[in-house]
Formats: sequence, structure tokens, C-alpha cells
Amino acid sequence: MNLKLDQIDHVHVNVASWSEAEQWYQEVLGFKRVERLMPWAIKNGPLTIEDQTGKIHLALFESDAPENISAIAFGASAAQFMAWKEHLESHGLKLRLTDHTLAYSLYFRDPWRNLYEITTYERDAVAEQFEK
Repeated sequence: MNLKLDQIDHVHVNVASWSEAEQWYQEVLGFKRVERLMPWAIKNGPLTIEDQTGKIHLALFESDAPENISAIAFGASAAQFMAWKEHLESHGLKLRLTDHTLAYSLYFRDPWRNLYEITTYERDAVAEQFEK
């Protein structure tokens, strides 16, 4: 099996206020919101921002009591996503599969409880696999 990931897609960051965090990241690092992902910026969802190149993404999660926890999310094609699902299951990992409407994600933890995500924006191709 030839498993491949394309990139680190995004990193989860907990913040007390989306508006304050968005302003800070814009002023200090030049990040701006990703308009196509704004449907996710609702309660319990992330406000996704990106650097000027569009290659670095932060998913800002708003919380009254933000914890210092992070998740690393890798990007993959639909075919890669399905191969990773099979591979991770073969290692006995407990997976959480989530349809985010705009993308599909697999969530899992390593033995030290670090959270990882594999996400694909080829959502429809993955949905077709589950309909078979």
C-alpha cells in the first residue's frame, strides 16, 4: 500500500474571541479569513484563516475557557483519504469520520493522546465511496 499525504492542511488553535484573534493574526502575521470556509464559522466550528500565500491555515476555535490543545490536520486526495482510513483501521485505531459538508475528515489519536486529522476537500468523491 502506497500511502501519501499532500501537506499539513491546518492546525487547530483555541481562542477566547474570534474577532480579537482574527484582528491579531491579521495585524501581526498578515493572516486573513478563508471566505469559502465561512459556513463552518458557527458555534463549535472554526473560523479558518490563512497566510498571504494561502498555504498556511489556522482553524480558530472559539471557547469561553480555551485550552492549550492542538490538532495537526493533514491534507489528502479522496483516494488517499480512503487508503488512510483502511490503513488506520488495520492498526486498530479508533477513528471518528466526519462529513463537514465542504470536506471529509478522519480524526484519531496517537498513543500519547495527540490529536490528528486527515482531511480531503474532494468531499463528493468520498461520499460516493460510502454510498456503495
